[in-house]
Amino acid sequence: MNPHLNPHPGPHPGPGPSQERSRRRRTTLLNAAVALLTEGGFNAVTHRAVAHRARLPLAATTYYFASRDQLLAEAFAQLVETELATTRTWITQHGLAALTDQAAADRTRQLSLWELYVHAGRDPVLQHIARRWTDGCVRLIAETLGLPATDPRARLLYTTVSTLWLEHVVEQRPPGEARTLLTLALAHATERTP
Repeated sequence: MNPHLNPHPGPHPGPGPSQERSRRRRTTLLNAAVALLTEGGFNAVTHRAVAHRARLPLAATTYYFASRDQLLAEAFAQLVETELATTRTWITQHGLAALTDQAAADRTRQLSLWELYVHAGRDPVLQHIARRWTDGCVRLIAETLGLPATDPRARLLYTTVSTLWLEHVVEQRPPGEARTLLTLALAHATERTP
């Protein structure tokens, strides 16, 4: 197992209430890291800031997360899981043609995800998590279109969507422009070939 994704190896909490308390503290710290990451980006996540946000002693962060890298990796993994669930719900409620609007719905969360996605190019642990996000989105698009996950049309559509998301997050381009481009890409991807 990857040491960046495991709790700090320390004394194992006993069974019962103290084990539950330990689990709650770790979850509270991780949620605080995700909130800081979403609000302030990569640089906002430090052991001290997470402990302060979680209203727990600084020693708690170093007990459960051996390094800042581990804390960031787990926060990124949690953000990715949330994003995939949100994307699935968004597609169900609004359809693929409105998928570009998702970035506009929560630009702050998207900004933190893309910041970590780019940073993953320098960190193999984050790269693995970034790949889960991409592969998960491709699978969702493929399922929606009734295509196998390996169909290149699903990947092409995801590439279009992710580029449009990124443009919105960084450049804040008008959402109407993105919808038009995605509609064209969808028409091409679903076109029947003779």
